[in-house]
Amino acid sequence: MTGAPGRFLAFEGPDGAGKSLQAARLAERLRADGRSVLLTREPGGTHLGEQVRAILLDPGPTARSGESDALLFHAARAQVIREVVRPALARGETVITDRFAWSTRAYQGYGSGIPVELLAGLEALSIGPTWPELVVLVDVPVAVGLARRARGAQEDRNRFEDETRHDRAFHERVRAGYLAMAEADPGRWIVVDGDRDPETVAAEIAARVLPRIG
Repeated sequence: MTGAPGRFLAFEGPDGAGKSLQAARLAERLRADGRSVLLTREPGGTHLGEQVRAILLDPGPTARSGESDALLFHAARAQVIREVVRPALARGETVITDRFAWSTRAYQGYGSGIPVELLAGLEALSIGPTWPELVVLVDVPVAVGLARRARGAQEDRNRFEDETRHDRAFHERVRAGYLAMAEADPGRWIVVDGDRDPETVAAEIAARVLPRIG
């Protein structure tokens, strides 16, 4: 035990925003400053979580409802909270998660139409009081994000990027949902323009996050 309280940060953003890269960049910066940092991802971060991730992102032909997706995401989330996040915070570490419950709200709530109150019930069960104190939203226009993903390796594409299942309107709703959540909770959210070179984005994130976490 370090005796110091851990810090819990999340990175969010639509597909192709570059949030995974930026989460890793911030983790590197904090480690260089002498912090003990645990970088995890959702879904994933545990054996169960990685199994669920393989199911959720499988681009295969099987159709699945938004309700099934939400339940699977929260199953993985419950496991990583208990197995990874809480122990790291108890050790005084800084935990950075690549996606959190706001992704489920954005994709399955705003995108697929599941009522927020139903998702809130799942959050109470899977998360309890262990929420990130700060959220970095890496925001890009939908056209930019999808174009980036289309240029990437095809094996990295997931079913949420399949236009036959999730069209442009779906992704617009997801992005609008993120921006609405950020606007509703400005004390927790930092919104960063991700439509710039990664170094510029990383510099802005560090400049805005470091003063907040001491």
